[in-house]
Amino acid sequence: MASVISDKNGRKRIQFIAGDGSRKAIRLGKATIRQAESVKVRIEQLVLAATGASGVVDEDTIRWLSGLDDSVYDRLAAVRLVAARSSAKLGAFLDAYIAERCDVKASTILVYKQTRGYLLGFFGEDKPLREWRLYLVGLGLADNTIRRRSGVAKQFFHVALKRKLVSFNAFEELKSATRGNPERFYFITQAEAQKVLDACPDAQWRLLFALSRYGGLRCPSEHLGLTWGDINWEKGRMLVRSPKTAHHVGHESRLVPLFPELLPYLREVFEEAEPGTEYVITRYRQANCNLRTQLQRIIAKAGLKAWPKLFQNLRSTRETELTERWPEHVVCAWLGNSRAVAREHYLQVTDEHFEQAATPAPTGAEKSVQNAAQQAHASCRTEPHAVGEPAKYEQERDSARQCEALVGDTGLEPVTSCV
Repeated sequence: MASVISDKNGRKRIQFIAGDGSRKAIRLGKATIRQAESVKVRIEQLVLAATGASGVVDEDTIRWLSGLDDSVYDRLAAVRLVAARSSAKLGAFLDAYIAERCDVKASTILVYKQTRGYLLGFFGEDKPLREWRLYLVGLGLADNTIRRRSGVAKQFFHVALKRKLVSFNAFEELKSATRGNPERFYFITQAEAQKVLDACPDAQWRLLFALSRYGGLRCPSEHLGLTWGDINWEKGRMLVRSPKTAHHVGHESRLVPLFPELLPYLREVFEEAEPGTEYVITRYRQANCNLRTQLQRIIAKAGLKAWPKLFQNLRSTRETELTERWPEHVVCAWLGNSRAVAREHYLQVTDEHFEQAATPAPTGAEKSVQNAAQQAHASCRTEPHAVGEPAKYEQERDSARQCEALVGDTGLEPVTSCV
C-alpha cells in the first residue's frame, strides 16, 4: 500500500496510492530506513481510514499525529490524510462545527453555543480536564444542566476524535444522561391554575397557560406551531406538531383530545381571531419574547409563589392527573413521551395520594351509595366534550345533578367532581 523511496541524495519519501487512485508522496528529508519504515506504517493507517477501509485510526497513530511538528503535519494535511491543524484550535473547531450543523433546530444551536462558551471559559486557563464538572458546579448550574452540557461537550470531542484533531475524548466517561429530580416537582392544583388564569392579561395568555396545564403541550414550541387547521372541533381532538421529537420517525406529531377544561379558552381565542388567521397563538411569537418571565409576573399577580420549572411542571401535573383516569400508554401517546420518560421526569406523588391512602375505605350503605355516585360520575365523563352538541351537554348536566343528589342525601363528601 505504501513504500519507502530513497533518493540519491539520501533523503527519504513515502509513496502511496490515495483513495482516488492517484499516486501521492510525503517527503521526509534526511531520515534512516528505520525511521522511514515507522512513518510508513502510520501513513498506511491513515490511508485506510481516509479511504473508509478501516473507518478509524488506531490510538497509537492518533498519539503520533498529536506529537508531530507543524511542518510534517502540514505535509499530511496537504495530501488530505488529516485535517488542517488550524482547525484543531478549540475555538475555530467549535465555531466550524456549529456552523455546519444546519440540520438541527435553533434551540439546539443555542445549547451548542452555550456549551462552547463554557468550554472556552474553562480551557482558557491551564486546568486539567477532570475539573470540568467542578467548574460547571462552581458556576451554579443544576445537576441536569451540567449533564446536558457535558453531553454536548462529549459530542463535540467525539467529532474531533473522528477528525483526528485530538488523541482521545476526555469527556467520554462523564455522566450526561439527565435524571428526574423529585425535589423540583410541583403539582399545580386546579384551584391554583384558576387563579393564574384569572390573572392573565388576555385571551391568548389564558390559552397559552391552558394548553400547558390542561393540554399538556410543550411550551413554547408546540403552542406556537398550533394552527386552526389542526383543530378538529367535530371529533374533539387536535393535531400537535412536536419539533422536539420530530427527528424520531413516527413522532413528528400526535393527536391530543380537546379536553373539557381546555375548550373554553380555545373557543375564546377562536372567536377573537381575524378571518384567515393561520396560527392559534398570534402574539408572543418573537424570538426574544420571554414567556417564562411574563408567567412569573402573572403568578405573582395571582398571589401565588412561582413554582420550579414553570412550564414543565404544568405538563407534569397534567400527565399525573390524566394517568389517574387513563392507561399509561394512552396518556403517553397524548403527551408525546415514553413511559420511561414519564416515570422519571413527569409523574408525581401528590398530597392527595397520601390523603386518599390514609382515608378509611367506606363500608356497608356508604359504599353502595358511593358506588352509585361513581357510576353517575362516570356516565357524565365517558365521552370528551365537543363543539356543537348542546343536547349532549344538557344530558351531562342532568347526570351531574343526579350525582350530586346521591351524594347529598347521605351527607358524604363527593369522591370527585362530576363536571
